[in-house]
Amino acid sequence: MPKKKTSKKTAAKKTPKKYQAPDFLVDLLNARSPTGHEYEAQAVVDRYVGDKVDAYRRDTMGNRFATVNEAGDPSVLFAGHIDELGLIITYINDQGFLYFDTLGGHDKTMISGRRVSILTKEGEIKGVTGKRAIHLMSPEDRKKVPETHEIWIDIGVSSREEAEKLVRIGDPAIYDQSFELIRGSVGVARAFDDKAGAYAVLEAVRRLTKGKLTARVTAAATTQEEIGTRGAMTAAYSEKPDFAIAVDVGHATDSPDCDLRKYGSFKQGGGPIVCRGPNINPIAFERIVACAEKAKIPYQLEADSRPTGTDARAIQVAGDGVATGLLSIPLRYMHTPSEMVDLKDIEHTVQLLEAFARSLRKGDRGLW
Repeated sequence: MPKKKTSKKTAAKKTPKKYQAPDFLVDLLNARSPTGHEYEAQAVVDRYVGDKVDAYRRDTMGNRFATVNEAGDPSVLFAGHIDELGLIITYINDQGFLYFDTLGGHDKTMISGRRVSILTKEGEIKGVTGKRAIHLMSPEDRKKVPETHEIWIDIGVSSREEAEKLVRIGDPAIYDQSFELIRGSVGVARAFDDKAGAYAVLEAVRRLTKGKLTARVTAAATTQEEIGTRGAMTAAYSEKPDFAIAVDVGHATDSPDCDLRKYGSFKQGGGPIVCRGPNINPIAFERIVACAEKAKIPYQLEADSRPTGTDARAIQVAGDGVATGLLSIPLRYMHTPSEMVDLKDIEHTVQLLEAFARSLRKGDRGLW
């Protein structure tokens, strides 16, 4: 009996289309930019955004600013930070082992046994974070979390002189782990915190170059957030916006062992998390929610009782004050080498930022 022919159209239906991560996002995620050393991420932003907007500038903090509709009113600042966790070399011993301090808030249980890249003036040096093997520990020592000074980086040399030819005190290092899609639109990366947010604000401004826009909108790729929202401080003072939305990552609490009574309920894939509380201007908050509902963009609500640990805390109180909102992209395993995000949440964040900007009319302000 002859085999039944399958049309190309039918075959296409049977084969689901593989999710494609945007090149801009992938390049930003793979850029190595430990806080205070954001060079590679800056270069990615320069390449993808610099010639796509009406005005583009940088400042002495290393921030990047991309503006559309320069003469518009009101003025809006979107901010997402491009720095990530890292290590910084502090001491080299006689055997050539490197000791370090942390850049940003690390989980010390995650540091040892990692491949790392040390970013030097002459290029990349590979190494491994090491500590005493479990076989050589007492039962008591096995229960302890090692302090930072009890872990080192091994670059395969045998003396201080050899190491000093390759590495200098003050060189930064990052975990040698890149972006990967693991299922559908769910990906893992070393630094979704906060390359996801930085991509969202910059991509939103790239899209705002087309179509009707009343407001002046600037996206800031900010630096040094992980050690105190430092880039956002200067960004907010220099821009003096009427409205601002910071975009960072937030905890997806749908994984095991999260107490929802303490942290709230937030799902990976559930859309951006919209913050509400003292750090948030009520007019900005209500407009964000209204835009999400009008555009049928999924969102989740979060209450925060104090200044958040994001760029929003610095932007809100800059100058005469800024009507500030905060969007958080749900993320699992924050501040680990394998943070997990559903990229559809990032896309919905971009859409919500664009909708917010297009909703503004001349004279709108966050006075209340």
